[in-house]
Amino acid sequence: MEQKRYALIVAGGHGLRMGADRPKQFLLLAGLPVLMHTLNRFAPHVDAIVLVLPTDHHAYWQELCRKYDFSVSHRVVAGGNTRFASVRNGLQVVPDGVLVAVHDGVRPLVSAETIDACFDLAELKGAVAPCRPMTESLRYYATDGNYAVDRSRYVTVQTPQTFRSEWLREAYRQPYEEYFTDDCSVYEHHFGRPVALIVGNIENIKLTTPLDLSLAKLLLTS
Repeated sequence: MEQKRYALIVAGGHGLRMGADRPKQFLLLAGLPVLMHTLNRFAPHVDAIVLVLPTDHHAYWQELCRKYDFSVSHRVVAGGNTRFASVRNGLQVVPDGVLVAVHDGVRPLVSAETIDACFDLAELKGAVAPCRPMTESLRYYATDGNYAVDRSRYVTVQTPQTFRSEWLREAYRQPYEEYFTDDCSVYEHHFGRPVALIVGNIENIKLTTPLDLSLAKLLLTS
């Protein structure tokens, strides 16, 4: 029997590198706030959506939903001071026995194929992340200099990172460490086992800079 599928969308950033007058998840992209595009991508593929937002953004989000007549069903949960704390808060309202896909709110171009592939493999493996092969040359910094490394042995990791909900909740009970940059690192540190990887769609970029936003607009309208 197929497990129910949840999306946990984390949107706690303040967008300082974007240089905008509002958090980047609320910037307009092809006529809608970025975050609405992200929720729209997941809505056809999941049974429920949990949106984690800083408490001081809740009223503004409600205002945007009214303004844009946004009707995708979702539950809003208060974020924490770090991404780690925000995901942990969101997991408190996700039941055991389901699959949960944790996704950055500012990745509005994730494809249906990437979402489904993560859920489908998580049914079998329990822990999955999308990734992309490296295309740039890489160098390793050390105290005595810097060195070339074999880029074929490295990938960049995207979201949605998808897990059996009870596994991820257990992993998030451990104390926070600075090197917890994503859900995979939290999971691996707790359980000592790797996640399965799939190839994500190349358009699934994280909107961090004005250039990213311009590229996303081009991809959406081309």
